[in-house]
Amino acid sequence: MKILGIIPARGGSKGVPRKNIKLLGKKPLLQYTSEIALASDLIDTLVLSSDDEEIMVVAKSLGIEVPFKRPMDLAIDTAPTLPVIQHALAYYKNLGIEFEAVCLLQVTSPFRTVEFLNQAIEKFKKANTDSLVSVQKVPHEFNPHWVFEPNASGNLKIATGEEQIISRRQDLPIAYHRDGSIYITKTNVILEQNSLYGASVAYIESPKEAYVNIDTMADWKKAEVVLKQINN
Repeated sequence: MKILGIIPARGGSKGVPRKNIKLLGKKPLLQYTSEIALASDLIDTLVLSSDDEEIMVVAKSLGIEVPFKRPMDLAIDTAPTLPVIQHALAYYKNLGIEFEAVCLLQVTSPFRTVEFLNQAIEKFKKANTDSLVSVQKVPHEFNPHWVFEPNASGNLKIATGEEQIISRRQDLPIAYHRDGSIYITKTNVILEQNSLYGASVAYIESPKEAYVNIDTMADWKKAEVVLKQINN
């Protein structure tokens, strides 16, 4: 299976200004993701999608292909990820190069390992689903069976639609949330269904110990703590 790895890294980060090339420890944040992606022999081509010249220069120095500059309409705060992926696929298709799947690796998850990435890709290949996402378990207090929504009368209803709440924590089914580390999707699902997920979604659980998803300065400080733990 021919896989395109895409690292999205726009310049307009607000939660942590310039976070994609901000130094975490002694390396720009982008380098953590580029190192594991380049080390994987299951990703055929790794490309950066960015609108920012400085990020593009750093990416090239790290060995990432930067064959195009992302259009500005795909780099605004409200721009979804799917068109960014479709733009990259269209670029390569115009060159006569096509891929069977795309592996999206966000810079904000710096501590995944190449072993975990390869496990995810191998599981995706064997699962034969439309997509695979990395996940974390939802803490029991946030389990969807214990979450409420307001109804038309202004009272609460169980978000899952059940009439009776599950009273014991031990009886709650396991629930997961996407952790943002890895997304793998078949190309035809992205292009023909206009979806990053499709109808069938496999999953792989990320190691909790090194999990961090950097969107705010609080997340950044957590990442610094995790990095010290990893290095000790």
